[in-house]
Parts: sequence; C-alpha cells; structure tokens
Amino acid sequence: MSDVVQALKDQVVARVEEGRKRWIEIADAIHANPEIGFKEFQAVALLIEPLREHGFAVEEGVAGLETAFVAEYRGRKAGPVVGLMAEYDALLDQGHACGHNLMGTASVAAAIAVAPLLDQLPGTVQVIGTPAEEGGGGKIIMVEAGAFDHLDAALIFHPSNVNMSRRTALACFDLTMEFYGQAAHAAGSPDKGINALDACVLTYNNISALRQQLTDDVRIHGVITNGGGAVNVIPDYTAATFLVRAEEKKHALEVLEQVEACARAGALAAGARVELTRGDQYYANMIPNTVLADLFDANLEALGRPVEFPSPKERMGSTDMGNVSQVVPSLHPYVKIAPGTVSGHTLEFRAAAASPEGHAGMMDAAKALAMTAVDLIGRPELVEQAWAEHRARP
Repeated sequence: MSDVVQALKDQVVARVEEGRKRWIEIADAIHANPEIGFKEFQAVALLIEPLREHGFAVEEGVAGLETAFVAEYRGRKAGPVVGLMAEYDALLDQGHACGHNLMGTASVAAAIAVAPLLDQLPGTVQVIGTPAEEGGGGKIIMVEAGAFDHLDAALIFHPSNVNMSRRTALACFDLTMEFYGQAAHAAGSPDKGINALDACVLTYNNISALRQQLTDDVRIHGVITNGGGAVNVIPDYTAATFLVRAEEKKHALEVLEQVEACARAGALAAGARVELTRGDQYYANMIPNTVLADLFDANLEALGRPVEFPSPKERMGSTDMGNVSQVVPSLHPYVKIAPGTVSGHTLEFRAAAASPEGHAGMMDAAKALAMTAVDLIGRPELVEQAWAEHRARP
C-alpha cells in the first residue's frame, strides 16, 4: 500500500472520530424510537440530514419504497463507485435488538468522512438506505429495480458478539399454510366436524419428524398464526407460517417442497383442505467477497480489533444483503458490541446497541468501512480483483 493511500486512510479515521458525539446521538435517537420495516421515517430523516449538510445529493423514495434513499457524493472525475448500505429498521416486539440503529449511522459517518477526498481522487461514494431487512426484504425489491447495478462494491457492517468478515448467510424462503375444515359443536356433534387445527398440528409434527433427516445447514421454524376461535367449536380454519433456510438456494427449495408435503399429509390425515402460499421474495445466500474481506480485516485490525475466521459449523441467519451479493461484490462483516454469550434478537443485545460497547463498535466499523472505501477508490486494481472473484463464483 502506498504512503499516499495510508495518509488518506488516516484522514478518514480522524474525520469519523471528529463526528463521534453526533454519530452516537443519531444512533441512540434511532434506538429510542424503533420503527419496523417500511415505516422508518424518523430514522431516515435523522440519517439524511447530515448527508445533505455535507453536500450529498439525496434521492428519496428509491425503487418505489418511501423509506429507501440514495445519497451521492461524486468526485471531479469518474472512478470506482462504492456503495455503503444503511439499515435502520427494528424488530416488531424487541426494538433494535439486532443493532440496526448502529448500521445506518456507521455508513453515513463513513461516507461523510470519505467525501472530501473525492476532490482529489476519481470516484463516487453513495449511502444507500435500505428498509425492512428484518421482514419485507427492502434490498430484494431494490435489487429487482436495479438499484445496485451501477456499484463497483457494496459495503455494510453488522453488530455482533464477534469480529468476523467472512460469515455467510442462509438462503431463506417463507411459506404460509392455511387449513380449511368444517365447524361443528365440539361436544354435541364432533362427528360432524373436520378439525383444521388437527391438520395444522399434524403438519407441525410432520415437520418436526422431517428435521432428523436433514443436513446440518437446514433450519425450519414457524408459528401457528391462527389456531381457531371458540374452545367449544371444532375449528374450521387455522394457519401457520414457516421459514425454510439452507446454505444454497437449490437445497432450500428442495426442503421447502418437503415441508409442503408435510402440510398436505397433515391435511389429508385430518380430512381437511390446505392452501400453500410461498412468499413473493426469497433471501439469497450471502457470498462474501474475499478481496473486500481482506481489506476490511486489515483495516479493523489496524484499529486494534482482532478478527476471527468462521468455524466450519458456524451458525448463521439470513439477510437481504445476500441478494445484493449476487449482483455486485459485497462485504457484510460483523463487529463486536456484546460478549460472546449475548446473541442478536435478544433484549440483552438491544441494550448493547445503545451501550458504550455498542458505540465503540459502531465507531470502529465506520472507520474500517471508510478505510476500505479509500482502498477501493485509491487503488482501482482492487476493484478489478473483487469483480474477477465475483464473476468466477459458482
């Protein structure tokens, strides 16, 4: 790495640090006012304000989504286009128990730190606001609309209980099951009824039996969303929703078909009818780009955070960043904000997302993202290497 690039990286680290007070205030404000997917209006306003102040051109309502945006700072000459993804949606019942309040803020801080360098370097930096990661798949909709097609690299970070840049994510499909039977008095004329709840429970048990025949990467989990009404009436309608995940899309689809067979069998055994509805979108598996991961690892370690490599049995969830990674070289590293015993989607992790440890993780992530953006803009050959790997993927 040239001394010039290192000097530029030192500059962006200093700029991120200069804004520490404001970035923490924004992250905590988003944390204190959690908004679920596609309704993140306050969060978007908080993130867009400093971008406009620093000369970014902001387009709202991207891809037909009210809370999606693109903020762009373009250099004097054409060059690599680096997109910093922002997430900011909360969980329905747990608020920011996934730490998205830190994610959007870190990307904004990083982009604002990089922008002044574009008066010297050819290139463009964007912050792309992506709603509804937790449910609704904002990035999936934006991928389909071509919102990332112009990027040379897509970068984001995720809070975690570990520093790790190469963890993948599972492909994920959702399935809604609706069971239809015949209502009858549960005591006076049970023989006249067809129990839709029996069909649903049998399906749940069928899926439980299926799990022992599946590979280690598969995850199936669901809830009964409608279990009937009055206790003295045989239910004529019940419903359940399941998620089916696996490391690869093809495998997840194969398992999804098995789950659908479980539902048909449950309905058949109870004498009921079942309607199966697959979700319109699926969360693709994440493809970590090792060129980008190497850069981020080096930058994060330069900030004093040792990076771990995932184990062969690393547990993982799903993210719509996986869909982005299918179309552009992508980085989705994890930065530690909580002890290893605390996992995401818990009240303990929610507390960590507004703690001094959470703030420290966000600041280091913003610095490492900004440094990685400088690497890519200052050394375009790295972009070419990232794309060569992307094109060579299976």
